Amino acid sequence: MIKVIIADDQELIRESLKIVLGIHEDIQVVDVASDGFEVIHILEQETADVILMDIRMPGMDGVHCTKIVKEKYPQTKIIILTTFDDDDFVFSALKYGASGYLLKGVGMDELYQAIVTVNSGGAMINPDIATKVFSMFSKMTQNNYAIQVDEEAIQDISHPEWRVIQQVAFGLSNKEIAQKLFLSEGTVRNYLSSILSKLNLRDRTQLAIWAVQTGITTKDFSDE
Repeated sequence: MIKVIIADDQELIRESLKIVLGIHEDIQVVDVASDGFEVIHILEQETADVILMDIRMPGMDGVHCTKIVKEKYPQTKIIILTTFDDDDFVFSALKYGASGYLLKGVGMDELYQAIVTVNSGGAMINPDIATKVFSMFSKMTQNNYAIQVDEEAIQDISHPEWRVIQQVAFGLSNKEIAQKLFLSEGTVRNYLSSILSKLNLRDRTQLAIWAVQTGITTKDFSDE
């Protein structure tokens, strides 16, 4: 059962999403919130696997809330839902650890699949803004948001780990990486844990950003 919190300042949207998602037997909407403060309060009482997070909310917005949630509850995944495809919002939400970014006009089937995907460790970005996101990531080395990794730590990454890093940068889930590289999901999880530890990165989102901004997606890591 995937436990979901819906955060949106519009009651109609909150309740509509609650009804639609309630149709799925593998999803439980544990609560709804009208701003970031309510999200934090709910998480103090309930555990949640995925949060559907609106960006523009009064009190505490979705970007600030995403930052706090990922610091306090790193296992909780966040999908940003918004009508605004503003560059700063996209960048900030993903920088702080959001696993997905979908426009509110998304179909309900796609929203359901996004929840399942991020819950299993994958990422989901609306096709309308995916190109923009990757363009931003590739330019991060030119601003203060570039993720820094110790050069000595990079030397400790093995060839199989580089292959996993590249697939993470492409946005693949653990299951998809396992299938593509002919590994078990457990092996992929072990590689990821080792990689994050070696590079001192918080999560796979930071890893993906670092991999894109350093050009790892363009390299050839075929079996040697």
